[in-house]
Amino acid sequence: MVSLRHFNNSDAEVLSKRTGIGIPEAAKMIREWSSLESHGGHFEMFAITSGGIVGTLSLYRLSDSVVSIGPEVFPEFRRRGFAKEAMLLAMDAAKRKGFKIVSQQIRSDNAASIALHKSLGFETDGYGYTNKRGREVFIFLKSLL
Repeated sequence: MVSLRHFNNSDAEVLSKRTGIGIPEAAKMIREWSSLESHGGHFEMFAITSGGIVGTLSLYRLSDSVVSIGPEVFPEFRRRGFAKEAMLLAMDAAKRKGFKIVSQQIRSDNAASIALHKSLGFETDGYGYTNKRGREVFIFLKSLL
């Protein structure tokens, strides 16, 4: 069973090991995430848990009705359904917060994420766009109504 929860100070050591940054820097990230804001918009970072932290998931407000959800499952926990379960939980939470659409930018070379989003009923026109980082991405959309 998968659950989502906000990170807390006791997670700094796990984040430190996963990101390669020091524990004080990880603790600072957690404090910043607790503000629920990033780049002037609503932002939440969750720990994906299943007996322990198996990944992270971000929820970022793009507009009053559109949200982006970014799951990342740690490599040793992939291919076990954690990302799909976490996405379902996050979409439910986004709907409760009043969002109507999930919009995702997925790198065109990320076959696993493309398959995940298709399995969740996301749609795309299959047209590749160049994102701000110069990478080709597909836009995937899903209504929460």
